[in-house]
Formats: sequence, structure tokens, C-alpha cells
Amino acid sequence: MNYDTANKLAQELKNSEEYRQYRELADKIKENETTVALLKDYHKLQIEVQSMAFTGNKDEEKIERLKKIGELLQMNREASDYLIAEYRLNRVVSDIYKIIADAIDLDLSMLEA
Repeated sequence: MNYDTANKLAQELKNSEEYRQYRELADKIKENETTVALLKDYHKLQIEVQSMAFTGNKDEEKIERLKKIGELLQMNREASDYLIAEYRLNRVVSDIYKIIADAIDLDLSMLEA
């Protein structure tokens, strides 16, 4: 397998507007320890809630905490902009993964919600 194409794609992603905005906002929010801590909690809870959804479990307390932290982050312009940039970059990476998976006939149905 030749990895030159993958490395070129990685470089193109690194030069993309989506990545540039994400990196810029990530660097900006690092200046505020409270925002960083909230984002870490938010991401951790997101993963936990998503995992619970896959297993059929439900923890209302965690779901409510996730919502409240999300509301706090939305009120913070920099944190909100960061989450939007993070989503856009993840969307690009996800689209690329889907394109590759389709090309090799990889079944991704188990990942769909």
C-alpha cells in the first residue's frame, strides 16, 4: 500500500479552512481554564450519553448535566464558535471516511443512529 495519497490528504485537511478555524478557536479558548474544563466535561458526557444510547441504558442525571453544560457553552461566544468549528471539521473527516468506506464496500450501518 502506498501511503503518499493518505499523507497528501492529511496535508490538505491541515490546510483546509475548516481546520484553520478549528485550530485558531482551539488556541483561543485555551486561554480560559474554566471554558476548557467545561468543554472537557461536555465532551466526556457526550461520549457517555452516546454509549448509553447504544447499550439502551439511560442516565437522566447525565443527560440533564450534558444539557446544562451545553447551555453554558452556548452563552460563551468563543466556546460556541469553537464547538461549531469542531463540528464542521468532524463533518469533513466523517464525509471522507464515508467516501473511503463506500469505495471499499465497508458496511457502516452499525454506526448509524
